[in-house]
Amino acid sequence: MEKEISGDQRREKLMQILKENRKPVSGGHLAEIFHVSRQVIVQDIALIRAAGNEIESTARGYVLRKPEAVTRVFKTVHSDQDTREELTLIVDLGGTVEDVFVYHKVYGVMRGRLNIRSRRDVDRYMKEIESGKSRLLKNTTSGYHYHTVSAESEEILDDIQKALKERGFLAKLQDYEPVDFWEEKGNTLP
Repeated sequence: MEKEISGDQRREKLMQILKENRKPVSGGHLAEIFHVSRQVIVQDIALIRAAGNEIESTARGYVLRKPEAVTRVFKTVHSDQDTREELTLIVDLGGTVEDVFVYHKVYGVMRGRLNIRSRRDVDRYMKEIESGKSRLLKNTTSGYHYHTVSAESEEILDDIQKALKERGFLAKLQDYEPVDFWEEKGNTLP
Protein backbone atom coordinates (compact mmCIF):
# COMPACT_ATOMS: atom_id res chain seq x y z
CA MET A 1 0.00 0.00 0.00
CA GLU A 2 1.33 3.49 -0.83
CA LYS A 3 2.54 5.49 2.15
CA GLU A 4 1.24 8.84 0.87
CA ILE A 5 -2.53 8.65 0.53
CA SER A 6 -5.14 11.00 1.92
CA GLY A 7 -7.32 10.10 4.90
CA ASP A 8 -10.37 9.85 2.63
CA GLN A 9 -8.54 7.46 0.28
CA ARG A 10 -7.36 5.39 3.24
CA ARG A 11 -10.87 5.14 4.67
CA GLU A 12 -12.23 4.16 1.24
CA LYS A 13 -9.62 1.39 0.92
CA LEU A 14 -10.23 0.36 4.54
CA MET A 15 -13.94 -0.09 3.74
CA GLN A 16 -13.02 -2.12 0.67
CA ILE A 17 -10.88 -4.43 2.82
CA LEU A 18 -13.71 -4.89 5.33
CA LYS A 19 -16.23 -5.59 2.54
CA GLU A 20 -13.98 -8.25 1.04
CA ASN A 21 -13.28 -10.03 4.34
CA ARG A 22 -15.92 -12.04 6.16
CA LYS A 23 -13.62 -12.60 9.12
CA PRO A 24 -12.54 -9.77 11.46
CA VAL A 25 -9.46 -7.79 10.42
CA SER A 26 -7.28 -6.63 13.30
CA GLY A 27 -6.53 -2.96 13.81
CA GLY A 28 -2.83 -3.80 13.97
CA HIS A 29 -2.97 -5.50 10.58
CA LEU A 30 -4.83 -2.52 9.08
CA ALA A 31 -2.24 -0.16 10.58
CA GLU A 32 0.54 -2.19 8.90
CA ILE A 33 -1.24 -2.14 5.54
CA PHE A 34 -1.64 1.64 5.58
CA HIS A 35 1.64 2.45 7.37
CA VAL A 36 -0.16 4.39 10.10
CA SER A 37 -0.59 3.97 13.84
CA ARG A 38 -3.29 1.84 15.39
CA GLN A 39 -4.83 5.06 16.78
CA VAL A 40 -5.28 6.41 13.23
CA ILE A 41 -7.21 3.22 12.34
CA VAL A 42 -9.41 3.67 15.43
CA GLN A 43 -10.17 7.25 14.32
CA ASP A 44 -10.85 6.10 10.75
CA ILE A 45 -13.28 3.44 12.00
CA ALA A 46 -15.09 6.11 14.06
CA LEU A 47 -15.44 8.33 10.97
CA ILE A 48 -16.64 5.44 8.83
CA ARG A 49 -19.23 4.55 11.49
CA ALA A 50 -20.35 8.19 11.64
CA ALA A 51 -21.04 7.97 7.90
CA GLY A 52 -23.62 5.25 8.63
CA ASN A 53 -21.60 2.06 8.14
CA GLU A 54 -22.07 -0.65 10.74
CA ILE A 55 -18.66 -1.88 11.78
CA GLU A 56 -18.38 -4.16 14.78
CA SER A 57 -15.33 -4.26 17.02
CA THR A 58 -14.59 -7.81 18.10
CA ALA A 59 -11.77 -9.36 20.08
CA ARG A 60 -10.18 -10.39 16.76
CA GLY A 61 -10.67 -7.10 14.93
CA TYR A 62 -13.15 -5.14 12.88
CA VAL A 63 -15.90 -6.66 10.77
CA LEU A 64 -18.47 -4.97 8.56
CA ARG A 65 -21.99 -6.00 9.48
CA LYS A 66 -23.89 -7.01 6.39
CA PRO A 67 -27.39 -5.57 6.03
CA GLU A 68 -30.16 -8.00 6.89
CA ALA A 69 -31.63 -9.45 3.74
CA VAL A 70 -35.37 -9.54 3.18
CA THR A 71 -36.99 -12.38 1.26
CA ARG A 72 -40.10 -12.97 -0.80
CA VAL A 73 -41.45 -16.00 -2.62
CA PHE A 74 -42.53 -15.58 -6.23
CA LYS A 75 -44.68 -18.11 -8.08
CA THR A 76 -43.72 -18.11 -11.74
CA VAL A 77 -44.44 -19.93 -14.96
CA HIS A 78 -42.61 -19.80 -18.28
CA SER A 79 -41.03 -21.95 -20.95
CA ASP A 80 -37.61 -23.58 -20.64
CA GLN A 81 -36.29 -20.99 -23.10
CA ASP A 82 -37.29 -18.18 -20.71
CA THR A 83 -35.39 -19.58 -17.70
CA ARG A 84 -32.23 -17.56 -18.37
CA GLU A 85 -34.26 -14.37 -18.82
CA GLU A 86 -36.18 -14.95 -15.57
CA LEU A 87 -33.03 -15.54 -13.51
CA THR A 88 -31.11 -12.68 -15.15
CA LEU A 89 -34.00 -10.28 -14.54
CA ILE A 90 -33.91 -11.11 -10.82
CA VAL A 91 -30.14 -10.79 -10.34
CA ASP A 92 -29.88 -7.65 -12.49
CA LEU A 93 -32.38 -5.93 -10.19
CA GLY A 94 -30.36 -6.85 -7.09
CA GLY A 95 -31.96 -10.12 -6.01
CA THR A 96 -30.46 -13.47 -5.10
CA VAL A 97 -32.39 -16.54 -6.23
CA GLU A 98 -32.05 -18.67 -3.11
CA ASP A 99 -33.95 -21.72 -4.38
CA VAL A 100 -36.48 -23.21 -6.72
CA PHE A 101 -39.35 -25.33 -5.47
CA VAL A 102 -42.60 -26.85 -6.65
CA TYR A 103 -45.79 -27.99 -4.94
CA HIS A 104 -46.47 -31.35 -6.50
CA LYS A 105 -49.96 -32.73 -5.83
CA VAL A 106 -48.57 -36.22 -5.21
CA TYR A 107 -45.03 -35.68 -3.86
CA GLY A 108 -45.57 -32.42 -1.97
CA VAL A 109 -42.82 -29.80 -1.87
CA MET A 110 -39.67 -30.53 -3.86
CA ARG A 111 -36.92 -27.94 -3.43
CA GLY A 112 -33.51 -27.28 -4.92
CA ARG A 113 -31.00 -24.82 -3.48
CA LEU A 114 -29.67 -22.37 -6.11
CA ASN A 115 -27.96 -19.33 -4.52
CA ILE A 116 -27.81 -17.49 -7.86
CA ARG A 117 -26.67 -13.91 -7.32
CA SER A 118 -25.00 -12.84 -10.58
CA ARG A 119 -25.06 -13.32 -14.34
CA ARG A 120 -22.04 -15.57 -13.92
CA ASP A 121 -24.06 -17.80 -11.59
CA VAL A 122 -26.91 -17.79 -14.14
CA ASP A 123 -24.48 -18.86 -16.88
CA ARG A 124 -23.07 -21.65 -14.73
CA TYR A 125 -26.56 -22.91 -13.83
CA MET A 126 -27.79 -22.79 -17.42
CA LYS A 127 -24.70 -24.65 -18.64
CA GLU A 128 -25.47 -27.45 -16.18
CA ILE A 129 -29.12 -27.62 -17.28
CA GLU A 130 -28.25 -27.42 -20.98
CA SER A 131 -25.81 -30.33 -20.59
CA GLY A 132 -28.88 -32.57 -20.54
CA LYS A 133 -27.86 -34.40 -17.34
CA SER A 134 -30.79 -32.87 -15.45
CA ARG A 135 -34.07 -31.19 -16.28
CA LEU A 136 -35.67 -28.13 -14.77
CA LEU A 137 -37.70 -28.86 -11.63
CA LYS A 138 -40.56 -26.71 -12.98
CA ASN A 139 -41.27 -29.33 -15.63
CA THR A 140 -42.71 -31.68 -12.99
CA THR A 141 -45.59 -29.21 -12.51
CA SER A 142 -46.30 -27.99 -16.06
CA GLY A 143 -43.89 -25.07 -15.76
CA TYR A 144 -45.23 -23.67 -12.48
CA HIS A 145 -42.58 -23.13 -9.80
CA TYR A 146 -41.51 -20.83 -6.98
CA HIS A 147 -38.35 -18.94 -6.16
CA THR A 148 -37.36 -17.62 -2.77
CA VAL A 149 -35.60 -14.35 -3.59
CA SER A 150 -33.56 -12.31 -1.14
CA ALA A 151 -32.45 -8.69 -1.47
CA GLU A 152 -31.21 -5.79 0.60
CA SER A 153 -34.62 -4.07 0.71
CA GLU A 154 -38.34 -4.47 0.16
CA GLU A 155 -38.07 -1.87 -2.62
CA ILE A 156 -35.76 -4.18 -4.59
CA LEU A 157 -38.21 -7.06 -4.14
CA ASP A 158 -41.05 -4.77 -5.28
CA ASP A 159 -39.05 -3.91 -8.42
CA ILE A 160 -38.41 -7.60 -9.10
CA GLN A 161 -42.10 -8.43 -8.60
CA LYS A 162 -43.12 -5.63 -10.97
CA ALA A 163 -40.64 -6.75 -13.65
CA LEU A 164 -41.71 -10.40 -13.37
CA LYS A 165 -45.34 -9.35 -13.69
CA GLU A 166 -44.63 -7.09 -16.69
CA ARG A 167 -42.78 -9.93 -18.42
CA GLY A 168 -45.71 -12.28 -17.78
CA PHE A 169 -43.74 -14.64 -15.54
CA LEU A 170 -45.83 -14.28 -12.34
CA ALA A 171 -48.50 -16.92 -11.81
CA LYS A 172 -51.67 -16.90 -9.70
CA LEU A 173 -51.82 -19.18 -6.69
CA GLN A 174 -54.37 -22.01 -6.75
CA ASP A 175 -56.74 -23.09 -3.96
CA TYR A 176 -54.72 -26.23 -3.18
CA GLU A 177 -51.54 -24.26 -2.54
CA PRO A 178 -51.00 -23.96 1.20
CA VAL A 179 -49.80 -20.36 1.46
CA ASP A 180 -50.90 -17.20 -0.28
CA PHE A 181 -47.60 -15.35 -0.44
CA TRP A 182 -49.31 -12.32 -1.96
CA GLU A 183 -51.59 -11.60 0.99
CA GLU A 184 -48.55 -10.99 3.18
CA LYS A 185 -47.97 -7.64 1.44
CA GLY A 186 -51.51 -6.99 0.33
CA ASN A 187 -50.61 -7.75 -3.28
CA THR A 188 -52.95 -9.36 -5.72
CA LEU A 189 -52.61 -10.79 -9.16
CA PRO A 190 -55.19 -10.48 -11.89
